[in-house]
Amino acid sequence: MKVGIIGSGTMGSGIAQVAATSGCAVKIYDTNQDALDKSKVSLEKVLARLVVKGRIDEAEKSRIQGNISYINSLKDLGDSNLTIEAIIENLDIKQKVFSELENYVADDCIIASNTSSLSIASIAASLQKPERCVGIHFFNPAPLMKLVEVIPAIQTSQEVLDKATQTISGWKKVVAVAKDTPGFIVNRVARPFYGEALRIYEEGVADFATIDWALKSLGGFRMGPFELMDFIGNDVNYTVTETVFTAFYFDPRYKPAFTQKRFSEAGYLGRKSGKGYYDYSEGAVKPVPTEDSALAKTIFDRVLVMLINEAADALFLNVASATDIDNAMTKGVNYPKGLLAWADEKGIAWCVDKLDAMYNEYHEDRYRCSPLLRKMNREGKIFF
Repeated sequence: MKVGIIGSGTMGSGIAQVAATSGCAVKIYDTNQDALDKSKVSLEKVLARLVVKGRIDEAEKSRIQGNISYINSLKDLGDSNLTIEAIIENLDIKQKVFSELENYVADDCIIASNTSSLSIASIAASLQKPERCVGIHFFNPAPLMKLVEVIPAIQTSQEVLDKATQTISGWKKVVAVAKDTPGFIVNRVARPFYGEALRIYEEGVADFATIDWALKSLGGFRMGPFELMDFIGNDVNYTVTETVFTAFYFDPRYKPAFTQKRFSEAGYLGRKSGKGYYDYSEGAVKPVPTEDSALAKTIFDRVLVMLINEAADALFLNVASATDIDNAMTKGVNYPKGLLAWADEKGIAWCVDKLDAMYNEYHEDRYRCSPLLRKMNREGKIFF
């Protein structure tokens, strides 16, 4: 298969490595020659590390590199069977690139976007043959993260969806098919992990270190929400939150937090700026959490039930299947358990009671219980 990658940044280069490793002939396109050169050097370093670790040998390294070429003319993608765009999250720019690309590729070439938050239907609308367009959303770093969300637009043909899922599965990735709704699966369902943690902090219940400790010690999460936001970048995470909030017509469940907005405005972006919710400068002392078991349980239960509620609502609204939702969260963001399986474990009644208690306390629509959870509780059903 001949694969074209539009954009030679971290995501584009990572996707190219995945495709090339699976034996595809890959062309990476970028208008910036320096970016292309950087991509080539970066791949050399990544593969060299894999050789040192014994994951691949020199012959395999050469094979993967030989499968990738670097181009600065969009016309050179004309022989592609599949193109995946991984450029800036700007709808106008994506539409312009897709519209031009369609002039060069064959009628049966699949044109895909790696967007994490934009409407696939809107991107597809820029094409003369919108049925060839599909969302193929990798997670960073693409070579390591197992999950890929495949998102058909309302225009996408079944044939294109089938080909896309078969191709990505053939690249040894776990595919989760998601409806073309804001945030797809992961960026939608994960919002409470950050949002509710920020709300708990803003209410003065606990500080950053204590909230992170509670989620890691009781929940088994690899990183706490504030550690993770610092890792992702506060500017990036805030933008995604704001995008999802706006796209859902300002549903209060997705409301951004002023704390994150202020940290972003101050330039406290996390690890990349040297300071975020934590100080990453040399010699900085990491704050010590308040290791109170009762407080930890309050924090963990509150964040978990909000995550479960979001996952249940995604299933209720047919965003994806129960299996795909749980796979998305365990394989896409390394959650210790699938949220719907977690709901079964905690008990559907427990979920409903916790949510109702919060709604009764706050009287905010943010805490409304998913109709699916309420119905399942009434009927004595579980997810799996």
